[in-house]
Amino acid sequence: SSSKISLLRRSLVLLLFLFGLAMPACSASVPEVADMQLPPPSPPTVQRVVALTSLSADILHRIAPDKLVGMPESSLFKDDPKLKDTPKVSGGRVAPNLEKILSLKPDLVIGAERFHEATKTKLAELKIPCELFDVRDWQSLEAMTKAIAAKVGADPQPLIQRYQTMRANIPQNAPKTLVLVSRQPILSPNKNSWAGALLDSFNIPNLAADLQGASPIQGYVSLSPESVLKSNPEAIALVESPMPNSNILQEFSGQPFWQELKAVKDKQIYLFEYYGLVNPGSIDSIESATQKLRQLASKQAS
Repeated sequence: SSSKISLLRRSLVLLLFLFGLAMPACSASVPEVADMQLPPPSPPTVQRVVALTSLSADILHRIAPDKLVGMPESSLFKDDPKLKDTPKVSGGRVAPNLEKILSLKPDLVIGAERFHEATKTKLAELKIPCELFDVRDWQSLEAMTKAIAAKVGADPQPLIQRYQTMRANIPQNAPKTLVLVSRQPILSPNKNSWAGALLDSFNIPNLAADLQGASPIQGYVSLSPESVLKSNPEAIALVESPMPNSNILQEFSGQPFWQELKAVKDKQIYLFEYYGLVNPGSIDSIESATQKLRQLASKQAS
């Protein structure tokens, strides 16, 4: 009995000894705070942005107004007192003023593909970041909005939800439609354009969707009076030019083929603004275009 007690004591001492050895080993496996690899700090968000398009300016104005330090001159914002004093770096089709941009000390410039390539090259030489976007459909509009929001540390969701609301509850069985944006030449958007994508999102059959051909504007095709007659649309969307004193309805009404069209006989002519349907322009102009498209789409095809 005493030998068993002695053996038990020696076993207990050995266990305590081994446990004591294990303790420092466990402690050594926990790194000191000073030795820990901390994650790198998040990069600072952009603080000063110059927008070269009305759409990017509008998006910034809505999600991070204090970050917008420069924008283009635009008739879309002439009545907006909040943007009246924002410095203007371009106007009309004139290239952005590089000196004005530099004077604003931006850490990001946002422009449009195909329009601001030269400006981006010059800014790159001056070590000023410039990002260009191409808005051709809802997906690219949402991607642009999210990218801008990420740069300035803002929440894009309110705008994303607004986009989704614009194209919710789409009518069915819309009439076959031809969009005409100019008389000389007669131009119509195919599926590779913002206008074409809008029609598609509203389930409106675009008679020029799959047409290809030489045109001064990418995403648009030139039509002859004969081809317009042959398509014989059930509805026609006419787009007013942003130029003053334009009247596209009057221009087409004087053409011999015009009165022969089914859409004209049935009085299914819809007038659209250039901004919204051809050029996105701004959030409000896009919404206005979608409201008119909804009206057009609600007219049942005959």
